[in-house]
Amino acid sequence: MPTILQINVACNWGSTGRIAEQIGVLAQKNGWNAYLAHGTRYVSGSQLKTIRVSSSFEEKAHGVKSLLLDAHGLGSVNGTKAFVEKLDEIKPDIVHLHNIHGYFVNYEILFDYLCGKDIPIVWTLHDCWSFTGHCMYFDRVGCDKWKTGCHHCPQLHSYPKSLFIDRSSANWERKRKLFTSVKNLTLVPVSNWLGDLVSQSYLGKYPVHVIHNGIDLNVFKPTESDLKKQYGIDGKFVVLGVADIFGDRKGLGEFIQLHQSYGDDIQIVLVGVSEEEKKQLPEGIIALRRTTNVNQLVEFYSMADVFVNPTYEDNFPTTNIEALACGTPVITYRTGGSPEAVDENTGIVVEKGNYEALVTAIRQIRQKGKASYWNACRKRAVEQFNKDDRFLDYIKLYDEVIQ
Repeated sequence: MPTILQINVACNWGSTGRIAEQIGVLAQKNGWNAYLAHGTRYVSGSQLKTIRVSSSFEEKAHGVKSLLLDAHGLGSVNGTKAFVEKLDEIKPDIVHLHNIHGYFVNYEILFDYLCGKDIPIVWTLHDCWSFTGHCMYFDRVGCDKWKTGCHHCPQLHSYPKSLFIDRSSANWERKRKLFTSVKNLTLVPVSNWLGDLVSQSYLGKYPVHVIHNGIDLNVFKPTESDLKKQYGIDGKFVVLGVADIFGDRKGLGEFIQLHQSYGDDIQIVLVGVSEEEKKQLPEGIIALRRTTNVNQLVEFYSMADVFVNPTYEDNFPTTNIEALACGTPVITYRTGGSPEAVDENTGIVVEKGNYEALVTAIRQIRQKGKASYWNACRKRAVEQFNKDDRFLDYIKLYDEVIQ
């Protein structure tokens, strides 16, 4: 029985955590021995054999090191050393990387080990961190230094935040040497947009297989609920926004502006808002903390008349396809791979930052009515984003790699 070991910051938590979990479960059903190594902060129950890479204390220390020295991914030394010793016991046939940023693993120790053992690697790219000297995304600031060598980073105060020191040049060079020293590496961007960027980066010499994210259509489906009654918004046109973390990057300002424009004429519901962000919101917006209750999330998607995703930086947000699966049309900014989720029958793509076009799109969907989109939304999710289809692409890729 071949063994697959996935590594991701989250364990069955959030979008990447659920993706890794579902890939692992499907691998088990197809005769693989499946492990998942993860960090300490984002953990939910798993059906896989799980390994915590480092301790909570070490992750916090790693975060401080990153904040003060711009040394993200270079902490968690002891935990990572112990982890690679476990890999000698597991002897994985393939190591499948997801997000290895997040303060839980030392990428230098990890890649030195993987290169030394010549273990085949599949790396799902959920963002751009793998080929930059600092940031996850750069299109919002129009930076293309990552193509030839990062320096004077304009995103220094974005995740992974550095307070004072800019080591983007050294980080870029270190990552370039490490990540391109691997002999057997297959890259899996989750959008065509990211696949094009990868081809322009120092990782461009490696084979690329784009695999869009998939979701569980038995969970994400049109669902009746009494949420409108609970919140006293029966009869209202509901505009929904969902994010793991909101802020300006996910368009929180747009929702505030929409409320100011429409007032009580529409009802804005936001899921994933922090306590600090709640204080910024005007009365009338229903704001909830991030939820790990997937069934509750499904009820919100199903309740909404339109899902609005005014994201400024993104790859292929699963929130778009979760909304479609629940029969709800999507409006998104033309950002990264976000437009790849929708077509003319399931939503509207708006130029990034064009607020007037955003308002027009909402008005258009309101006039047509959710019912006119419902069937097409569900059909697109079933045909394009069924996890059993998309994640089977990974199992096929595993077989190709080890052969």
